Amino acid sequence: MKASVIEMFLVLLVTRIHSNKDVTKKLKRPRFTVPQINCDVKAGKIINPEFVVKCPAGCQDPKYHVYGTDVYASYSSVCGAAIHSGVLDNSGGKILVRKVAGQSGYKGSYANGVQSLSLPRWRESFVVSGEPTKAYQKPPVPGTTAQPVTPLQLTGATATEVTLTSLPKPSPSTGSTTSSLRPQPVGHRSWELDLWSTGSYASGHNGPRANPGEMDLWQPGSVLLDAGFVPKEELSTQSLEPVSQGDPNCKVDLSFLIDGSSSIGKRRFRIQKQFLADVAQTLDIGPGGPLMGVVQYGDNPAAQFSLRTHMNSRDLKTAIDKITQRGGLSNAGRAISYVTKNFFSKANGNRGGAPNVAVVIVDGWPTDKVEEASRLARESGINIFFITVEGATENEKQYVTEPNFSNKAVCRTNGFYSLNVQSWFSLRKTVQPLLKRVCDTDRLACSKTCWNSADIGFVIDGSSSVGTGNFRTVLQFVANISKEFEISETDTRVGAVQYTYEQRLEFGFDDYHTKSDILNAIKRVGYWSGGTSTGAAINYALEQLFKKSKPNKRKLMILITDGRSYDDVRIPAMVAHHKGVTTYAIGVAWAAQDELEVIATHPASDHSFFVDEFDNLYKFVPKVIQNICTEFNSQPRN
Repeated sequence: MKASVIEMFLVLLVTRIHSNKDVTKKLKRPRFTVPQINCDVKAGKIINPEFVVKCPAGCQDPKYHVYGTDVYASYSSVCGAAIHSGVLDNSGGKILVRKVAGQSGYKGSYANGVQSLSLPRWRESFVVSGEPTKAYQKPPVPGTTAQPVTPLQLTGATATEVTLTSLPKPSPSTGSTTSSLRPQPVGHRSWELDLWSTGSYASGHNGPRANPGEMDLWQPGSVLLDAGFVPKEELSTQSLEPVSQGDPNCKVDLSFLIDGSSSIGKRRFRIQKQFLADVAQTLDIGPGGPLMGVVQYGDNPAAQFSLRTHMNSRDLKTAIDKITQRGGLSNAGRAISYVTKNFFSKANGNRGGAPNVAVVIVDGWPTDKVEEASRLARESGINIFFITVEGATENEKQYVTEPNFSNKAVCRTNGFYSLNVQSWFSLRKTVQPLLKRVCDTDRLACSKTCWNSADIGFVIDGSSSVGTGNFRTVLQFVANISKEFEISETDTRVGAVQYTYEQRLEFGFDDYHTKSDILNAIKRVGYWSGGTSTGAAINYALEQLFKKSKPNKRKLMILITDGRSYDDVRIPAMVAHHKGVTTYAIGVAWAAQDELEVIATHPASDHSFFVDEFDNLYKFVPKVIQNICTEFNSQPRN
């Protein structure tokens, strides 16, 4: 009996030893199968900072978008990026992905059959490398055992193959593997915590544990997150879609002035909103293309949103849908004034280098006058388009406040800026014709340019040393410069002062509004003869000529003299500069170059010129024009 008990004890002991060896063997050699993901899975949907995945075949398809070169935005397809980088070919395979910091820009390129796209910035990036030759391991923390890479965890992405074997949790007797976790970057999970954490499953995962001593690392459709961890994609309230830079072929700052008057009714107001939505859908809105804002007018105008509010077409359409009707009259003139004074400002997103366009939509006719407000808008460089819907019939014209209001409002009366729509139900048909014109920036005649945005005042030396013949040469020089500009009441205007000891206004900015009239006026200027008081002439020009300059015009003074002034020029020149008058000083023959440099706007090298003979004045016309336009183009256009 005693022998039987001893024999049974020995059998149990041997069995337990073999059992412990099997457990130890399993602990030392955990099986890990790399999960396969779909081609459309983006790196940003996987929360681990590093992971190994298997890509299927066929991910070279252009529908799987990739952004960047070598370093990719996390909005990119993981597998598409792997092919672009040359780590994989189109047959698929295993890759190692490592998250890195977001970049300020991503450059697109074509490589390995994949065209990657450019992106201005993104909050997170990643790099791709080939499958490790052995089980990938993190660099060990001193005093711990290196662990294999964590299987990926997805936020809403799907995997097609999940055959991960769970890793057993180590017993306390094996030593603490997690007691000395290395510090991790903010927002990144700890690798050791990933391996051994018993954190909760996604909501709804209540199934029984197949093995109470182990945890399932990942299951299809579930989201396994550390307590308190929120993926970056969920922290942002912005769309995950990369923001379009917009259509560069239609880079305009566009304002729609919509009729919210009571007479339009709710149904037609909805049609008007749908028209705006169609415009937003057709335009590729973005910072590198068109930007669009909306002003609604009734009794008074109000901005619904500015140019800088929405930077893509989708957000713009959403905002348009939320617009509610104001009611009241149809005061379009007041709305145009509001846009001129307030809408196209830097604070509201006006970019300066893009043409300003205002599209006015009116039901029937405005209830106030638009002519004066529109003139000021044109002088400010705003291209006004007018869409008249269901215009006045012959019997209704007696009620129109301002006859021919459309032609008085638009940039030019050549038909390019006016659209007449017979019915509100036909309004949507004007989307394409309107945008074709709006985007044709070369034909936006009211945009400010070097040629149409200045008040140019010539200050001409008529002293005795000049002589009659040379004076006619000076007048030809003045004419040659003037004819290069677009001259009208709302474009560039020209005036002239002649001086000796005294001064005389030959003609002012408001006297002539066509190029031919200006050229004829220059020819009629008579030679005066006398002394040379240049300082007094500058003061006279500021008072009699530039004091009547319009505030939205560039003020250019072009002074031509052949000798040193009898009076001081320093203080008058300083006053001119202080008042915003850009001064060009052109000296001939005996003119003092040091005096020219004092008169000229800084830098003097760009604004003062010297020629030894009157007959060579004509050679400086291109240089003066070039410098005027170079200076204009270096500053905001609107």
